[in-house]
Amino acid sequence: MGAKGNGLTSMKNMEKELLCPVCQEMYKQPLVLPCTHNVCQACAREVLGQQGYIGHGGDPSSEPTSPASTPSTRSPRLSRRTLPKPDRLDRLLKSGFGTYPGRKRGALHPQVIMFPCPACQGDVELGERGLAGLFRNLTLERVVERYRQSVSVGGAILCQLCKPPPLEATKGCTECRATFCNECFKLFHPWGTQKAQHEPTLPTLSFRPKGLMCPDHKEEVTHYCKTCQRLVCQLCRVRRTHSGHKITPVLSAYQALKDKLTKSLTYILGNQDTVQTQICELEEAVRHTEVSGQQAKEEVSQLVRGLGAVLEEKRASLLQAIEECQQERLARLSAQIQEHRSLLDGSGLVGYAQEVLKETDQPCFVQAAKQLHNRIARATEALQTFRPAASSSFRHCQLDVGREMKLLTELNFLRAPEAPVIDTQRTFAYDQIFLCWRLPPHSPPAWHYTVEFRRTDVPAQPGPARWQRREEVRGTSALLENPDTGSVYVLRVRGCNKAGYGEYSEDVHLHTPPAPVLHFFLDGRWGASRERLAISKDQRAVRSVPGLPLLLAADRLLTGCHLSVDVVLGDVAVTQGRSYWACAVDPASYLVKVGVGLESKLQESFQGAPDVISPRYDPDSGHDSGAEDATVEASPPFAFLTIGMGKILLGSGASSNTGLTGRDGPTAGCTVPLPPRLGICLDYERGRVSFLDAVSFRGLLECPLDCSGPVCPAFCFIGGGAVQLQEPVGTKPERKVTIGGFAKLD
Repeated sequence: MGAKGNGLTSMKNMEKELLCPVCQEMYKQPLVLPCTHNVCQACAREVLGQQGYIGHGGDPSSEPTSPASTPSTRSPRLSRRTLPKPDRLDRLLKSGFGTYPGRKRGALHPQVIMFPCPACQGDVELGERGLAGLFRNLTLERVVERYRQSVSVGGAILCQLCKPPPLEATKGCTECRATFCNECFKLFHPWGTQKAQHEPTLPTLSFRPKGLMCPDHKEEVTHYCKTCQRLVCQLCRVRRTHSGHKITPVLSAYQALKDKLTKSLTYILGNQDTVQTQICELEEAVRHTEVSGQQAKEEVSQLVRGLGAVLEEKRASLLQAIEECQQERLARLSAQIQEHRSLLDGSGLVGYAQEVLKETDQPCFVQAAKQLHNRIARATEALQTFRPAASSSFRHCQLDVGREMKLLTELNFLRAPEAPVIDTQRTFAYDQIFLCWRLPPHSPPAWHYTVEFRRTDVPAQPGPARWQRREEVRGTSALLENPDTGSVYVLRVRGCNKAGYGEYSEDVHLHTPPAPVLHFFLDGRWGASRERLAISKDQRAVRSVPGLPLLLAADRLLTGCHLSVDVVLGDVAVTQGRSYWACAVDPASYLVKVGVGLESKLQESFQGAPDVISPRYDPDSGHDSGAEDATVEASPPFAFLTIGMGKILLGSGASSNTGLTGRDGPTAGCTVPLPPRLGICLDYERGRVSFLDAVSFRGLLECPLDCSGPVCPAFCFIGGGAVQLQEPVGTKPERKVTIGGFAKLD
């Protein structure tokens, strides 16, 4: 009872999955759209009609609806009709066959019919045949029928052909598309007739075809096209439409999809606690969203009110300034008016001057007229050079609010920084990993960054990938200290500001060196001519100048010449373990040899060595990428890679290691382009030295080496050339990020 009750409850809870998105009722003859969503056939016809498509609502099942198959549309009086004759029953049962209602023969169809899917809100292409090219979802119909039976009260299916009162149906017939009791089934399927071969089914309210039929050829579907993701029949399989497609039998597709669905469903059912926990988290997120949204509204309202208060205060101060300016000007103009009125005949200053002129006493006149004359002179000058005492214009009080209006118009919420762009030209891995990035031009600024990385060459752990993280990295670069050698790291960055974290940058993959990095400086005391070699002050770069010997060689090319071989050694020697270093060779170099050799042999060969004859002189007499084939089993004391004119020479005596170069790697006796940086990896215990592309860490060459004593890095020059050792990343004044101190991030 418990299992049955749970099944009934689950059937009742899935009602929302059985509702058509158009009519919001239970599916009736649902069709599968190309976007995998479902819609009732009648609803699909109505939608196409609203879109202006007429005559494209063909029944994809090739079996149109009959009154017996949809009891909800039948008249209630149908079950109380008198029993018809067998021949009339045949006509009634077959009345739905033939030309579909609304289908016009020979009608012109649009080239492409688009259907607006109500579920995904997208337009899906139905092709030229419209709904007639779609499959019915018979599985969904069966689920809907089982759901109706589980939730119906007294849901017994009655015989459709009994006299009133009808008996409970015990059989159904797909061919007749009707339900029968035992007696009626025997009556309408007499022995010896073709109907006797009809196979009875369980009574049902909806009759469906026995299987899916191809809408194009009316044949049973037998295969599944993985390319088109569509069921096809035998005729479809051989047609040009599916030529070259990956087609499998329906049984294989059925088993594969069933296994995937079962596995996914098992995982979901086995993690119900997780689902419930996530539901609680989502409900808490909903509550937090409501509270945060209300707080955000209040903050925005408060800020806008603050802007309004500032504007109101500014408005009052500006109006006060205009008022004061206006009063000052009015006072000055009023005073000027009074002065001019005093110049009128018989009033003011003019009247007083006229009375003074009547004075006959000369001393008294002189005394009074002196002051009066000054006033009259000023008045005369003011009259001759009349100008209002104040301007009536207030243009200087106009406001230019264009910038402020633009700012207010562009006033918007804060945006998080956009995804940073990692500078792949400056990002590299050496003794440490140097990561450099920048923000896009129009990105909001970032207060700080988060750097995340992980190794990709470690066994995958169950669950999401685990990243190591460093928070609050200032600047646009970071150092990752102590990376594992011979590993591949994937790194990403994202910025943060007041609006929160932005999007992650694109992942960048970096290969770390195959061995610990060897730090050394150049030592020009052995075999180096100061006239031809120039070593930088930091002892990490050296340049060879051809000088006079090479010029004389060009003049005596036919008679013989002397070419100088200049050698620069590293100031350290390797006596154990594995070591790696990298350098850059100038592509314009004439001939440069980069490699390693026994310290004793190098000093013996080049200490105070004079110029040697022949431009093909080999300074090492050992193993070289351009040397002759080795004829002895003893490992050579030297191993050099020959570089010249932007190319690397892999001579016939050099053995290419497929473990480094791969199947498509360089072979002996050829040249390959010079990479930006060369890497040298020395395995002292194994007596092997490997030359690599220091950018991609692609192997170029692997050679044996005599490691019976200390081994030194060496660089040989014939003619002009330059070599630059790669500086350790740790010497750069950048922010350091310690890998061991990173917190785990799930």
